[in-house]
Amino acid sequence: MSFFSTDFTLGILGGGQLGKMLLSQTLKWDIRTLVLDPSAEAPARLGCNAFFQGDLMDYDTVYRFGKQVDLLTFEIENVNVDALERLESEGVRVFPTPKSLRIIQDKGLQKVFYREHGIPTAPFELFPSVALLQEAVKEGRWSFPFVWKSTRFGYDGNGVKIVRQKQDLDTLPNTPCLAEVCAPIEKELAVIVARRPSGEVALYPVVEMEFHPEANQVEYVLCPARIPLSVSEKAQQIALQVAEAFGSIGLLAVELFLTQEGEIWVNEVAPRPHNSGHYSIEASYTSQFEQHLRAILDLPLGSPKSKVAGVMVNLVGAEGYAGDVIYEHIEEVLALEGVTPHIYGKRQTRPFRKMGHITITHPDIETARAIAQKVKETIAVVSKQ
Repeated sequence: MSFFSTDFTLGILGGGQLGKMLLSQTLKWDIRTLVLDPSAEAPARLGCNAFFQGDLMDYDTVYRFGKQVDLLTFEIENVNVDALERLESEGVRVFPTPKSLRIIQDKGLQKVFYREHGIPTAPFELFPSVALLQEAVKEGRWSFPFVWKSTRFGYDGNGVKIVRQKQDLDTLPNTPCLAEVCAPIEKELAVIVARRPSGEVALYPVVEMEFHPEANQVEYVLCPARIPLSVSEKAQQIALQVAEAFGSIGLLAVELFLTQEGEIWVNEVAPRPHNSGHYSIEASYTSQFEQHLRAILDLPLGSPKSKVAGVMVNLVGAEGYAGDVIYEHIEEVLALEGVTPHIYGKRQTRPFRKMGHITITHPDIETARAIAQKVKETIAVVSKQ
């Protein structure tokens, strides 16, 4: 099938910043796109051929949207899988597959999947409710501290909490969840794996992620990760094992823990372009967004190698501010060499909302990290008073 400058239509479920950045590649290649998103102000609305507003979890909305396209992909996991499965059965290609998405949507099913496939992950136990988790703590089966995760609808640090004392349990929603052993973490890593239907695979270099201690959001992503080559090779091997177990098509971002004992545990995955791969727009031969498009269209994959070291800084809303956004001191950041801002197009800020990111490229990773620190300390995402 021909994709370029034709009537071929790609549908994207979700019109956030990931969709917007994916559309930068479809525009380069003149691929016709439709986007569905709940928000009338979705960042991707201006870059597609047609935009539709609607609920991604509504069966009929997703099904009707999908019937208009030749191939369907998504930039967010919270979509109606039943509708995707029907569309797939009726001949619409859906990548990543609904089968893998159904597992990934539920953190409990994810963890069981890893255990069944011999994939290393932190020890865990599933609970239908927090009430039953509280009973397990009373019986001594779980002791503080441990990690609580809601099995459904968590994102950007939401739905995850370190439980350090009984009072922390009392603040949790009484929903299906899991308890997980607190990993003795040395570093948090990620590997993006690209797979196309014909079988070709490409692995991006291992990246290192630094998290905000309160919001549990990524603050910095560094590529390459500052780890020994043997650890890097092991991380890529495990990420490939995960992608092959899922039979993933497109991108699969595999988040990993490197423990203080040198073990590598899989934390969770995302079947789409991912925050850990934003650096690739400037620093890689093939950006993660171009790679995702190549993979789902079953085109030859591009080189995932880096041209230069890269560090990404997330731009999130400052605490204490909500309303019309202002990027204070962005002019000072723009004056720095090797610094590229990406503003997502969200007009309203609130504490810790992802508003953009900035990539710093430099031949030396430590220098890039130092510049990233300066960027983080300079720019402020605030609102009008």
